[in-house]
Amino acid sequence: MKQIEKLLEWLDRSTCNFMAVATIRRELEEAGFRELKQEDKWELNPGDKYFMVKNDSAIFAFIVGESDLSEGGFRIVSAHSDSPCFKLKPNPEIIGDGGVVSLNVEKYGGGILYTWFDRPLSISGRVLLRGSDPFSPVTKLIDLQRPIATIPHLAIHFNRGVNEGNPLSVQKDMKPVIGYFSREEIEEALAEGGFIKKILAEELGVRGADILDYELNLYPFERADLVGVSEEYFQSARIDDLSMAFAGLEALLCEADTPCDATRILAVFDNEETGSGTKQGAASPVLRDMMERMIAVMGGESEDIYRALARSFMISADDAHAWHPNYNEKYDPTNHPVIGGGPVVKINANCKYMTDGLSAAVFRSLCEQAGVECQYFVNHADVAGGSTLGNISSSQFDIKGVDMGNAIWAMHSARETAGVTDHLDAIKVFRKFFEG
Repeated sequence: MKQIEKLLEWLDRSTCNFMAVATIRRELEEAGFRELKQEDKWELNPGDKYFMVKNDSAIFAFIVGESDLSEGGFRIVSAHSDSPCFKLKPNPEIIGDGGVVSLNVEKYGGGILYTWFDRPLSISGRVLLRGSDPFSPVTKLIDLQRPIATIPHLAIHFNRGVNEGNPLSVQKDMKPVIGYFSREEIEEALAEGGFIKKILAEELGVRGADILDYELNLYPFERADLVGVSEEYFQSARIDDLSMAFAGLEALLCEADTPCDATRILAVFDNEETGSGTKQGAASPVLRDMMERMIAVMGGESEDIYRALARSFMISADDAHAWHPNYNEKYDPTNHPVIGGGPVVKINANCKYMTDGLSAAVFRSLCEQAGVECQYFVNHADVAGGSTLGNISSSQFDIKGVDMGNAIWAMHSARETAGVTDHLDAIKVFRKFFEG
């Protein structure tokens, strides 16, 4: 259970995309991985361990293969750092009667809105401070790590039909409240740029005037924990997709000293929940550029990237929907994975996933070698499915691969549920994939 305790700790630290990457960075550095920056000249050696960070919110760790890169190819586990949440808008303070201050927020991704009501909420993200020149702002990560807000529900007495369906407006219904203040306190805060800038300045020990901008999100201030008679489940915010990112990280760290001809990569993209269309998302050339650069630095020729990709495989790891005992009718009758049943291969006849028969067979063989069960997820035939990292990545480079994940409940809720043994099994499969 040591790996599960570690996972719960990781989830508690990784309260947003930026903090998730910071958590992964720290683990990589402790394991002897060295950071490479895009703007620097690279020098690589077979067997050495490196990582690259993009935008503070995506991270790419790799171990250079022992053989020629065009011969060994790449073995990639990809996941994403972001989860649905609420992001603070600029000038977010809304002052109401009695000095009550709420925050103007925007929905990020497709979350289950009503799960955010009446929870203790905190704030994390990054703050951009005035630097030496306009093109070099100073970045500071921040996590308040205390409950400073809540989104209060309207009492049932004012909405008798709340349990019969309750359409929600983000702009109207989902404004978090941070407290009530005197007129003097409000005037003082506004003079310092607002309550949020005042809080940030105090937390970081800087002047409010030096805060140029920020990217902040709310998160539920609740610890990840084990649930169930035998503690067979774990619950947390952000299980989708940090559980897969951390399973990939754990596997890479466990196999880091195992010699391998292939170059092994853990790619944790950002912005999957909004379509991946950013410079740090899977629809960008960031991973392909990195692989091309590796080959060039190692003395390869221009065609070697194509030879390498032809010998490569990607596991696109993003959690799947578990069969729900209260909603059997929502699921395919013969392909509905259960929590505790092992990793899930995701299949769609209309090619919403990168999985095909060949890649599903490869993944199933890996599961067999790792000694774990394998399940399948296929949508109910009357329900349209979404896509994930696999297909988006394959629009940037030609690679064989499979979309998979672990089965979870309440995907995109403020608190999701997953299986303990499934997480351990995913690590076993990823380790087998990274073995060589």
